[in-house]
Amino acid sequence: MTDFYAVIGNPIAHSKSPWIHAEFSRQTGQDMQYEAILAPVDAFAATVAVFRERGGKGMNVTVPFKLEACKISRRLTRRADVAQAVNTLVFSADGILGDNTDGAGLVRDIMINLEFPLAGKRILLMGAGGAARGVVLPLLEHSPSVLTIANRTKQKAHLLQQQFSRYGNIVSGDYADLGGEKFDLVINATSASLKGRVPPLPAGIFADESMAYDMMYGDGRTPFLQFAKQQGASRLTDGIGMLVEQAAESFFLWRGIRPETDRVIRGLRNL
Repeated sequence: MTDFYAVIGNPIAHSKSPWIHAEFSRQTGQDMQYEAILAPVDAFAATVAVFRERGGKGMNVTVPFKLEACKISRRLTRRADVAQAVNTLVFSADGILGDNTDGAGLVRDIMINLEFPLAGKRILLMGAGGAARGVVLPLLEHSPSVLTIANRTKQKAHLLQQQFSRYGNIVSGDYADLGGEKFDLVINATSASLKGRVPPLPAGIFADESMAYDMMYGDGRTPFLQFAKQQGASRLTDGIGMLVEQAAESFFLWRGIRPETDRVIRGLRNL
């Protein structure tokens, strides 16, 4: 019997997740199908319910539904509970289990694939929504010297700081507060790149040998990565590696098998 999975979001046409999971299933010999589902912004839970009724076994969740996915989950893994954001749903007779594989995927891509250590680094995380929530704890677990959260709405950044303050050195503010600061790693967890925009970063925030990391991806460099290059960032990377690594975590949760990611990442970049 073929098992059915999907990624749900809005927008969703750009998603590479169906291709990734098709590669994983071929690699591991799993009998499964994976599709992309566009959910109306006001009908996430209803769309999930319809997929479950069709026999769906699990879903990945992307922008803008990660906080809503947390709310509809009956049970949460520790990392999802701490983040209060969910990107992976597992359906069973016991209800919905919510997990968050974003942080594990991001950290593995940065530290293993890109060979960029996090210990002692000054990290700037832009955004305070579901994408940011999922990566704060995994980043702090690798002992950066400081994790700064910047958001257009300062209060949202402060709430994240309060939520995670016991896990490491974390500060928060809006983009105007970043003047004069320099960072070794700048991560864009906002949806600005999907809209062709750049968060309002001040000039001069990239330290020597710094990395700019955009969780989003597209054809060519995102607007944020173009800005980072102009500002002197030494290394530029989009979210393709994170996408594949978090997908591998989800695949393992669903199927109990951990797929290899190197060739999938390379293949995705060559599409």
